[in-house]
Amino acid sequence: MDLPERVTLIEVGPRDGLQNEKNLIPAKNKIEFISLLKNAGFQEMELTSFVSPKWVPQMQDASVIIDSCLDDQRNFVLAPNQKGIDLAVESGVKHIAVFVGVSDTFNKKNINKSTEESMNELRPLIQDLKRRGFFVRACISTSFYCPFEGKVDEQDVLKICLDFEEMGVDELSVADTIGMANPSECFELFTLLKHHLRGTTLLTAHFHDTRGMALANIFASLQAGIDRFDTSAGGLGGCPFAPGASGNVASEDVVYMLSQMGISTGIHLDKLLEAAAYISPLLSKPVSSKQFQLLKNVPQH
Repeated sequence: MDLPERVTLIEVGPRDGLQNEKNLIPAKNKIEFISLLKNAGFQEMELTSFVSPKWVPQMQDASVIIDSCLDDQRNFVLAPNQKGIDLAVESGVKHIAVFVGVSDTFNKKNINKSTEESMNELRPLIQDLKRRGFFVRACISTSFYCPFEGKVDEQDVLKICLDFEEMGVDELSVADTIGMANPSECFELFTLLKHHLRGTTLLTAHFHDTRGMALANIFASLQAGIDRFDTSAGGLGGCPFAPGASGNVASEDVVYMLSQMGISTGIHLDKLLEAAAYISPLLSKPVSSKQFQLLKNVPQH
């Protein structure tokens, strides 16, 4: 079996994981959570986002988080529009994430624009960021299924990826936003994308574990040549604009699976579990990852 020897995990818990959390987490606790995750070995992470506090109040402390957590690693900040990008640039970050939904309906319910309108708006913003030397990551939602439109056409995903590549993005994060994809679909889509995209464009898979398929989908994606995955400590997450989306695949479950397969991630599982244990009491629902549950159930001597 032809699998990579090393895989990069992008920790998305502090941003994607917490954005839909009902309890407002104090900035000091987010900063400590991020510090623990970095200590576990993550070198790429979504820290926060510059979005409207009215719509995503959990992210209203973005500037405070950035002031405390920036270092020389890849620290991504989500910035969905010109205003968000301006704030991100002013904050000193060098790695900016944008997003679009392949599904028109999802995109309209999310940001009140069609997919085409979003792409047209993003094009000059991305090109300007690239001229100024920023790393740009494009997050592509509803790449497999949409909660409103159903199955998404692979060719529509490919077209958006190629358009983003033409704009100059450095990375594409292709997401199963509502956790409906199966391993066959993942293998087929990522095989298609790997065939058509330039080898210099980083290609990342992003899975939600809504139906318990995320680890199987990661395994299928590995076979298609993917060696970058978004994961979230504790399986935190969901999407406020995607009915039915549960948490992201848990970082600790992915680290365990890959290590058992002899694939290196550079992440220390014990320290990662410390981070999950730290954030757990502050959440509105329990951490349900397999590795975390095992840790809780280990008899104390």
